[in-house]
Amino acid sequence: MTNVLTDDVAALVAASRPDPDPVVQAMDEYANEHDFPHVGPDAGQFLRVAATLVGTERVFEFGSGFGYSAAWFAPALPEDGEIYLTDLDPENLDRAREFFDVLDVPADVHYEVGDAVDSFQDTDGSFDVVFLDVEKSQYVDALDAARERLRPGGLVVADNVLAGPFDPAELRAAFEGEEPSSDAVAGVEAYVETVRDDPAFETSVVPLGEGLALSCYCPD
Repeated sequence: MTNVLTDDVAALVAASRPDPDPVVQAMDEYANEHDFPHVGPDAGQFLRVAATLVGTERVFEFGSGFGYSAAWFAPALPEDGEIYLTDLDPENLDRAREFFDVLDVPADVHYEVGDAVDSFQDTDGSFDVVFLDVEKSQYVDALDAARERLRPGGLVVADNVLAGPFDPAELRAAFEGEEPSSDAVAGVEAYVETVRDDPAFETSVVPLGEGLALSCYCPD
């Protein structure tokens, strides 16, 4: 995982965070051992705090892998809460289920195999938090699908908006007017510009993990 912070600042952030849940720590070790992209504990802690601050009851993840980010969201949910995990690979969700069985989450956990946008459209009701971590070229489509189903004051959080499947310099060049160097760069550029220019959202980029774009849905 590429860290967008300097080594000194990253070490300071790591030293200041609380001790991780043993299950989440095991998930972090699994990701590192298998070179599985994940948000990491610093971004994970931020996700949990953000979800707690807005009184989250329902979360939908567009892309969950083996459930790492969901494991940070889940403790913020009440017993009657819900969280939806999605992934194209059923083996990833099987692994997520194994970890969540040990994590003993009181909220309802749904595991949806297939295209995340299709899975979202099969749900109903509003969501408090939507997390984006699918192919970057799908970010705008995911935002469009989720926009009208976010409750006022809800959050959209997008991962990999500073780094990840590209170097930060490549994204900066795209924002400065150069041709995007990859589909991932083009997708992130389009997403950031879309959510930034939408008056219904207030957005801030947080330089934790590989960069999170936190957008609060604040329609008139």
